[in-house]
Amino acid sequence: MNPLTTSAFDLPAHLAPKTDPALIAGDEQHFAAIAQRLEESIADLSDRLDAERKAPGGAGRQAMDRDLEIHRLTARLRVLRRFGLDLCLGHMVSADDLEPVYVGRLGLTDSAGRRLLLDWRSPAAEPFFGATHANPMGLASRRRYRWTRGRISDYWDEVFTPDGLAGHAALDDQSAFIASLGSNRTARMRDVLGTIQADQDAIIRAGSRGALVVDGGPGTGKTVVALHRSAYLLYSDPRLGHRRGGVLFVGPHQPYLAYVADVLPSLGEEGVRTCTLRDLVTEGAAAAIETDPDVARLKSSADLVKAIEPAVRFYENAPAKGMTVTTHWSDIWLSPDDWAEAFEAPEPGTPHNEARDQIWEELLTILMDKHDDDDVSADLLRRSLLRNRELLTAFNRAWPLIEAADLVGDLWTVPAYLRMCAPWLSPDDVRKLQRADAQAWTVSDLPLLDAARQRLGDPEEARRKRRHNAAVAAQRERMTQVVDNLLEADDDGEGLVTMLHGQDMRNSLIDGTALPGADPDLLAGPFAHIVVDEAQELTDAEWQMLLLRCPSRSFTIVGDRAQARHGFTESWQERLERIGLDRINLACLSINYRTPEAIMAEAEPVIRAVLPDANVPTSIRGNGVPVVHGSASDLTSILDAWLAEHADGIACVIGDPTFQATSRVRSLTPELSKGLEFDLVILIDPETFGEGIEGAVDRYVAMTRATQQLVILTSP
Repeated sequence: MNPLTTSAFDLPAHLAPKTDPALIAGDEQHFAAIAQRLEESIADLSDRLDAERKAPGGAGRQAMDRDLEIHRLTARLRVLRRFGLDLCLGHMVSADDLEPVYVGRLGLTDSAGRRLLLDWRSPAAEPFFGATHANPMGLASRRRYRWTRGRISDYWDEVFTPDGLAGHAALDDQSAFIASLGSNRTARMRDVLGTIQADQDAIIRAGSRGALVVDGGPGTGKTVVALHRSAYLLYSDPRLGHRRGGVLFVGPHQPYLAYVADVLPSLGEEGVRTCTLRDLVTEGAAAAIETDPDVARLKSSADLVKAIEPAVRFYENAPAKGMTVTTHWSDIWLSPDDWAEAFEAPEPGTPHNEARDQIWEELLTILMDKHDDDDVSADLLRRSLLRNRELLTAFNRAWPLIEAADLVGDLWTVPAYLRMCAPWLSPDDVRKLQRADAQAWTVSDLPLLDAARQRLGDPEEARRKRRHNAAVAAQRERMTQVVDNLLEADDDGEGLVTMLHGQDMRNSLIDGTALPGADPDLLAGPFAHIVVDEAQELTDAEWQMLLLRCPSRSFTIVGDRAQARHGFTESWQERLERIGLDRINLACLSINYRTPEAIMAEAEPVIRAVLPDANVPTSIRGNGVPVVHGSASDLTSILDAWLAEHADGIACVIGDPTFQATSRVRSLTPELSKGLEFDLVILIDPETFGEGIEGAVDRYVAMTRATQQLVILTSP
């Protein structure tokens, strides 16, 4: 479609009254201006991107700035090409000014500076999402569009003042909008920016200081809030920019991350890091679930994570006895005080393995200062000490290189070591935590492995640093030769060439950042803000993994206490204060936009039976489709009938591990269905999901994944 010559509206026949020019002529004119500007912007961005890519790479900060500009231009160009006219979400009309203000995914102005689209994240756009009849926020009316394949397939108007009609509103009751929330799902979360509601928008726009808890039951849009808040905060809060740490988004599992993968790019934000807790630790991908509940309980405690510090300290004790270091020229006495002095060389907080080189250098300095033979050059003496096997053996024993996996593995295989590092554990607890295979990692081990790696640092860091320094030295030597050649060729001894006599100028020619080095661990942090979805499942120990990565303690914590598989008897305030957060604000979502009333009516008693105070949201959608009960033998026929009747949409079978998934029918466990949604959900033998709170939560979560129909099948 060429938006300059073809109408942006493609309404079905039954909506023909909405095509009245009196209703849409103003939109058509505005869309023509947007289309023209989009073509100009895409051409301009393409030219600028080509110019940036062809420009010299530069060095240091200049190279970084160039890369960031290329990333920014590429991201904006990608969004403009992806959406076209459907960048526009709708428009709003102020009670004081009848000229519509159009709201979009991005801000857009024409060549004369006239605003065509207002960025949805700007403060001026807030009434578009937040206005209600109780609080119209200064609006006379609001129009939202539904886009299908780049054209408007429906729109609806809301009028907030008696004179807001002005003959230019196609009034729908709220059910038209609510019906749009129940449209067919796909394998990826659909675009929902245009349907964000006032209660959700208020949370999205809340400040970033401290921890904001978003508590809401199924279908209340917690995930929508979490994702859009990530994009909003990066846009609105300069303290959270990429150069200041950026934003980390933590989801519950990989199917969830795959489901929401398109949302942030669709908002023009590609800089948010996304991961699961498993991704934070190398061993996470292959880690098994801890099968012993007592062991899982012990490892879930933040106290056990604290055992890592004494475990490392055990290997950081300066020798209590001195030693004689023999050289070719004399014997040098290295006293216990000398060892202690060397051990104090690293700055506080330096990881154990990275401190090792600093201690070694201090030891060499002490020994060289003590050597009293002036006939021996410092370089010769240093080379001799570096090869002194006795000294190296003593140093390796006093401050060894340690791998995180070895350290944690020793806790699980050496009872005396665990008792020393965690003296509060009972003998029975110590016995339970022991295992034959030290490195048979489970998910419950990950917080300890993470804490150990953070405390120890990378054993390879010193080696990389030495290689880097050697490369810098080699480049400096080559640059010195170049400068000397320039100086020899200089006839008048003036200008830039004269400046090359200065060592600072020579050093500035060396680009240390461009030399070989290790890629940083992109999930190691620190991050300026962390968003955690399904946070009710995190143990105290797992919270420590995130606190390590966010020194500012700026969090958005999204969850539902009623969906905690292992129970959540505390309040959010009590839980979060216990793990180390203090500035805590709570926001509640209580309206279920996703799940039809009939399904919620069947799901509510399931969770109330074990959690009477569960935050069960009120469903505002009714589609007239009852919950179906039947036999598991009918699974194939039910699916075949549904697929034949529905050309679009996604179904999910939950609870049958033998069922083979297809392109339109997923097969998941109750736990992996958390955070997802499907048009049709079929539960197989839900009573076998488990007992007590865990079983009830799994049944409740699985039932509330359905947006249109729920079928519950049982085996004979």
